Amino acid sequence: MTSVAIVTGASSGIGAATARRLAAEGFHVLATARRADRLDALVEEIRSAGGTATAQVCDVTSDESVAELAAAVRDLPGPATLLVNNAGGARGLDPVELGSVADWQWMYDVNVLGTLRVTQALLPALESSGAGTVVVLSSTAGLIVYEGGGGYAAAKHAQTALAETLRLELCGRPIRVIEIDPGMVRTDEFGLVRFGGDADRAAAVYAGVAEPLVADDVADCIAWCATRPQHVNVDRLVVRPLAQAAQHKVHRVQPDTGS
Repeated sequence: MTSVAIVTGASSGIGAATARRLAAEGFHVLATARRADRLDALVEEIRSAGGTATAQVCDVTSDESVAELAAAVRDLPGPATLLVNNAGGARGLDPVELGSVADWQWMYDVNVLGTLRVTQALLPALESSGAGTVVVLSSTAGLIVYEGGGGYAAAKHAQTALAETLRLELCGRPIRVIEIDPGMVRTDEFGLVRFGGDADRAAAVYAGVAEPLVADDVADCIAWCATRPQHVNVDRLVVRPLAQAAQHKVHRVQPDTGS
């Protein structure tokens, strides 16, 4: 019987790449996000490639929407063995003294409470499978802070604390908890959301970085962790591009001015 993997935030970026990769690994993927058109296109792409997938619109900030997701999982023909809590994001790069309370609230609700809502709703199904895995996609911002990143780092630190606590609380039950912490990942939408659609500011983050990570790199890490034998728990995987030695140590190539 085919196992089911649920991927939140699957309409773009890391979520979409993870859905494709897990389908290639043999999972039936339940792809969920807010944008139905994006999900439908993703499911069609997966099916065209020989995989199986289903779309389910879900807003992780809504209790009612998450309850509908849980009901959809119960209707699928196979055990739910994997949950990838990928939905999240950042808004703004302001110092704490100027930070928008609304932006901080949004980041906490999506990254932390979204993970909480979905995990709570799906834990019964994951446990009943006898071999469940919860993946929490946090960030290196969940391990160290940086100027201008107070709101995002606070949310990601909280998400990391959620993952660590959940692992302790589930000890002895058949559910693994895996935390993935990427560094610099260039995707189509993360920077645009963070900077309110300002493409130039979004691009400047990666200026001079020869090869930042891309969504497929992170999807590869998620798939590798999730497909280890069930007795193997990868507690935390930190992944950065070669150019990024630490949060503040990034090698940038200077542009050739021709002079």
